[in-house]
Formats: sequence, structure tokens, C-alpha cells
Amino acid sequence: MMASLLHFSTASTSSLPSFLRSSFFSKEPRFPLRQGVRCNLVEPLKFDNGKPCIPLLSPSEQSFPSFLASTAHLDNSITNRHDTRLRIFSGTANPALSQEIACYMGLELGKIKIKRFADGEIYVQLQESVRGCDVFLVQPTCPPANENLMELLIMIDACRRASAKNITAVIPYFGYARADRKTQGRESIAAKLVANLITEAGANRVLACDLHSGQSMGYFDIPVDHVYGQPVILDYLASKTICSDDLVVVSPDVGGVARARSFAKKLSDAPLAIVDKRRHGHNVAEVMNLIGDVKGKVAVMVDDMIDTAGTITKGAALLHQEGAREVYACSTHAVFSPPAIERLSSGLFQEVIITNTIPVLEQNYFPQLTILSVANLLGETVWRVHDDCSKSLKVNTFVNHGWVPLNPIPAWALTDQFTSSGLSPSFHCCHFYLSFKSVINL
Repeated sequence: MMASLLHFSTASTSSLPSFLRSSFFSKEPRFPLRQGVRCNLVEPLKFDNGKPCIPLLSPSEQSFPSFLASTAHLDNSITNRHDTRLRIFSGTANPALSQEIACYMGLELGKIKIKRFADGEIYVQLQESVRGCDVFLVQPTCPPANENLMELLIMIDACRRASAKNITAVIPYFGYARADRKTQGRESIAAKLVANLITEAGANRVLACDLHSGQSMGYFDIPVDHVYGQPVILDYLASKTICSDDLVVVSPDVGGVARARSFAKKLSDAPLAIVDKRRHGHNVAEVMNLIGDVKGKVAVMVDDMIDTAGTITKGAALLHQEGAREVYACSTHAVFSPPAIERLSSGLFQEVIITNTIPVLEQNYFPQLTILSVANLLGETVWRVHDDCSKSLKVNTFVNHGWVPLNPIPAWALTDQFTSSGLSPSFHCCHFYLSFKSVINL
């Protein structure tokens, strides 16, 4: 049967019309073929970054059009495409931190246009292609929380509609995190609602720093990378000439005991004290008594955030009454709602140590304030997420061995210098990290 289909006799074709015989059985091809290209691969396939590529033919052997004769633009396009697979975009909430993260990573911030219309609506447009890229959007939902949260959601939607491969929301400070449970009847759990909004907007992953409570990670239906600002503060305290026998770590409330215990264990296993308070309303705290001994010691109060500073200042006053020699306040997130600045600068604290997850306005600087940068910590975590590497080794190594040698800068110092140079006071905290990726195999 197959032979009969492949071989045609003259008799079988004589009955066909002339135009069919000339079209299908002519010895000459109907469309003349161009000069063929013979591809002789004398070298084995070369691999660049795990991707195979076939060497192009020499100019004498190729029959490409003129615009393909040069291979330089091909090499450049491949290189550029590889270099730009990771994109970092910044919202308007904390552009200084975003710039520091990009500086640590050796990248430039992506071009994005964000503006607000006269009626308050937010407009977002990406100024460059993100198709097939891993996109990281840096935007803390700090005050004004609703504005910054909505801006983050619109940024995520813009990236999703621009065909980004992966979208990671880098949220140094996660607003609404305190609304993580129902303390009374008929209350909302806003933390879960915000997590649903971020997920439904199109984010594939969330990178957060020092969430108010660990269970907030479970509110997201997407992976959450949770990093801690403890290593940055611990290293700064370790650089101070404070005898370990004089230290005591104080939790400003019962809810922060686990955080304070973890902090004390890494700080030469210092003893722990707890401030017992009774809260009569939102942002109103009343200190009752102290559990533990602080007489003649240096007290280090540890909390995840400072909002109105009512809890931590009343706790500091109680510590001084109980005989504490010095009181340090350490917090990752400086919300600083009024009247926090007046309370913190009243003289109760030897030093107030915070990080730059939330920008602090220059008019809110005071002599006791020290700002540490978490840009290196977040930047390294972004690299690890992009490269599908574990981040636990980095965090544990830094905490256990104190390998976070940052250069803290008091907020009141060098203000004119940094203003004239266009950099934030925490920018110089980045420089030491640049050697860690090459020196330490993390």
C-alpha cells in the first residue's frame, strides 16, 4: 500500500489535468531555493550560566540578512537580559531605604512613575519592561498607612499586568499588624484582611521585617520570608563598653517577653525583667509594677515598635525608680506618633536605638536618637530569594557570631553633611557589608 502511494506511473498521471501535472510533478521546483547554509559544528556546545548556546557561523558561511550579520547586538541583548532579571522598585514611603538596598546589591532602582490626582487617587506606571523578571517592590505601610498600603497594591497590580514573572512585596514595616486577633467581641482582624488584599493584588511572596506577632505569617496564602532586626541592634550594643554583669534586658509588657528573652540570650545571656502594665484604651498605657531586679544595672528595653512611646517611657520611669543606672530603648520600627518625640527626648533614656524601616523626619531628630540601617540585611535576603537560597544561615550566623559590624550614626550628627550629599544618615552603614558576600560563604 505504501509503495503504491510513493511510486506513480505515467499512466496514473496522464488522466490528471495539465495544471496539476505541472504543479506537483514538475522536475523543476516551483519556488527556487536560496543558497543553502551548511552548518558544521567543529566545537562542542558551550554553556554560559547553565544555558546552552550554539556558536554562530562565520560571515563567509552565513546567509543571514545584513542586520543579523553582526553578533554583537545578540551578545549584548543576552547580557542585558541576564543582568535585569532582578528589578527593584521603590514606592514613596521610604525611598532612602530602597536606594540603600539597591546600593548594597549593586543595582539601580527601577524607573517608576507614581503620582496622585487632585481627588487623591494614585496613579502608577512602570517606566521600563519587567516581562519575565523577578520584581521586588519596597514599600513599608507606615503612616499614612492607608495611602502607602493602597500605593503598594497598585504597584503590585501594575507589575502583574506587565507580565512580571515573580512579584515580591518587600514590607519593612507591616501596618495593621497589631490587629492580629480579636480581644473583644465584634472586632475585625485587619491583619488578615491586609494579607488577603496583598495576595489578591498579585504578589507571589512577601518579605517582612519584625512582624508584631509570628502568627501574622499564617494570614498570607503565599510564602512569607520573615527577617529580624535583632542582629543590627545586638551588634551595636556589643560595641559599647558595658560590662555583661551590669546588663539586664527589660520587656515593656508581658506580650513581649518572648522577644526580650531571645534578645537577652544573645546578649551574653543577660537577666530578664518584665514591666507589668494595664492598658485602659488604645495608645494609653499605665505601668503597675516591675518583675525582676534592675538596681544599679544598665537596663535595655526591647520592643518591636515605638508608637506614641507611652508604654516605654512609663516603663523607663519605673526602672529609674527601682534604681536602674541607665536605660536604653531599642526598637526596630520607629512609628513615632505624637507625642512620642517629646516623651523620648525628656531625659529618661541614655539612648534610643532604632532602625530605618520607617523614615524619621529630620525635624524629629533629638540628641539621644541613633538610627541603624537594615538595608544590608534586606538586600542580602533579596539576593537569596532571587537565587533560591536559604536565608536562615545568614540570620543565624549574624546573631550567633555578631557578624553585623555596622557603623551607627546618631541622627542629630552629620545632618548637614548628609543633606548636602543627598544621602540619608544611615547610608554609610552599608559599606561594610559589601565584603561579606565574597568573604563568607553564606
